[in-house]
Amino acid sequence: MIVALTITKFRGLTIPFAFIGMAVLRLPLWLNKKCSFWKLMGSGKDARVDLSPDYKHWAVLTTWNDHKDYDHFNQNSIVMKWFNFFAVESFTILLNPLTSHGLWSKVQPFKVDKTNKVPSVKIAVITRAAIKFNRLKEFRHNIKRAADAMHTAPGFVLSAGMGENPFFDQATFSIWDDAESVKNYAYKTFDHADVIKLTRAREWYKEELFARFSIIDSWGTLNGTSVEL
Repeated sequence: MIVALTITKFRGLTIPFAFIGMAVLRLPLWLNKKCSFWKLMGSGKDARVDLSPDYKHWAVLTTWNDHKDYDHFNQNSIVMKWFNFFAVESFTILLNPLTSHGLWSKVQPFKVDKTNKVPSVKIAVITRAAIKFNRLKEFRHNIKRAADAMHTAPGFVLSAGMGENPFFDQATFSIWDDAESVKNYAYKTFDHADVIKLTRAREWYKEELFARFSIIDSWGTLNGTSVEL
């Protein structure tokens, strides 16, 4: 499986076309039978893990059976042409699922080949949560410290906050030097480990997903940062 994520920064004057794209580009994605899962998403401020929406950054996540199908989509689809036409900056990364637990919109979007081995080089992570309405205030109060801790964690490379809406459906994409760095941040960084405990104790989420990926390829920049593989 190929998982493709593109995060695009729109020029200020073209932001209305980003909103239009979020509406009209759903149809060609829905009609593309080779795309097994897709999401059009907004982003946090400056494409970071932030609950304040950023109307310049937008993301498209898609999954494909093979590289050929993705290449055809990337080169020919109105979806990618729309993103590329209005882009002042764009970042794309291709991923191969290593592990995936949980659901996204009631489906398991990432098909894992159990023969895949966790690489000793850079690894990517996607976490996603649908937040319960009556837990939103608690979530907002606590999530910032976990996000701040991420940026200072050993092995952290890059992250982006995304979501289908700016409050109740949150996803975080991050890249790390290796799997050990992810593990240390998740369970040994106090703020993040504490938030995990609160998540379980207070039952913040009605749906959640955690997935790890090896990195196949990447190009472009996100806030001026590229990923060296």
